[in-house]
Amino acid sequence: MKQLTGRDAMRSPGAPSLRREVERQFWVQIATGITSEKAADAVGVSQAVGSRWFRHRGGMPLFMSNPVSGRYLSFAEREEIGLLWAQDVGVREIARRIGRSPSTVSRELTRNAATRGGQLEYRASVAQWKSELMAKRPKPAKLVKNPRLRQYVQERLEGKILDAHGRQIDGPRQAPFIGRNKPHRGDRKWVNGWSPEQIANRLQVDFPDDQSMRISHEAIYQALYIQGRGALKRELVSYLRTGRALRTPRARSRAQAWAHVSEEVMISSRPAEAEDRAVPGHWEGDLIIGLNRSAIGTLVERSSRFTMLVHLPREAGYGLTPRTKNGPALAGYGAITMANALKRTVSTLPTQLCQSLTWDRGKELSDHARFTVDSGVRVFFADPRWSEQEIQAVALTLNNRPRKTLGWRTPAEALNDYLQSVA
Repeated sequence: MKQLTGRDAMRSPGAPSLRREVERQFWVQIATGITSEKAADAVGVSQAVGSRWFRHRGGMPLFMSNPVSGRYLSFAEREEIGLLWAQDVGVREIARRIGRSPSTVSRELTRNAATRGGQLEYRASVAQWKSELMAKRPKPAKLVKNPRLRQYVQERLEGKILDAHGRQIDGPRQAPFIGRNKPHRGDRKWVNGWSPEQIANRLQVDFPDDQSMRISHEAIYQALYIQGRGALKRELVSYLRTGRALRTPRARSRAQAWAHVSEEVMISSRPAEAEDRAVPGHWEGDLIIGLNRSAIGTLVERSSRFTMLVHLPREAGYGLTPRTKNGPALAGYGAITMANALKRTVSTLPTQLCQSLTWDRGKELSDHARFTVDSGVRVFFADPRWSEQEIQAVALTLNNRPRKTLGWRTPAEALNDYLQSVA
């Protein structure tokens, strides 16, 4: 076969693979901000394939976002070559019809032909698979080739928050990384790790004369997100500021995470009488989620500590209707269901006991505006609360991160330079 095709034996492709042209169309759809499932439907592949493409490339299309150069044969041209060759059309005539040189067609019929059975047989699907396989030119990642650089990058991506005395501040327990998940914000470590951009630019400050200690921030992201790079530990994605296991397309990330919480409904706007617990009628609410996604709501009156429980039965179809991403909330604590359940509960109270309701920032009460109109109860959302020691530890961490505006010095270094200059 090597004498016939000029190439060593290649593994069998099995079933025809999905072409890269289709995957490129998939990434064009992703760039519009839609989910991988919808993008897969748009290009005519299964949702499983779309999800696999997105995970495999870490949400980063890289070269797949660039159009293929016209110097390469397309799948449509290969189909035309296969049809004409099966009709015993000559190489020069095929080249004339598809607008290519005869040498290109001749080489294509030889090098990318199927070789099963010991004979050359040209099929467009096999030819496309062979050309895409041979077009891959993977280069070893820079972090793989340079252990010293890899150690520098990894050490600065990792870290724990320390107070002014060097003692560790324990944050929430870290959720185990299982390869695909984005840990909940409350389960992530508090880290003083630098961002990839800070690391990339700080290298020029720490190693001004060592060109081997250079890497772009994009290369660091690729080492974290893209499967198979093997340069950095995959679980380090949980140390990034966003904690994402995959890169989120820019158009998709523009959605506001807490769009239902505006300045008018912050706890700072709550009546002062609710703060001192002197006047009854101001309630605090929360959602308790149990096993098998069961849930109840709790309402506690701030003055008397009187408690009411909100019944949240599951919606019709729960456990029967297949779960779909962004589909209807059937577990009983979706936004509309929660607002309706709260309205039924507070409607049993006298008007003077329905002044305000304070809730955390959970999206189960994102329909709070309609609830306020229907029930007359104003809703406020609580602020996160931290101790003085924890706040100071965060400030210390921020002051020891390199900043772009300071030439990638840290704020602590910049302030220290100023104090020494005026001393």
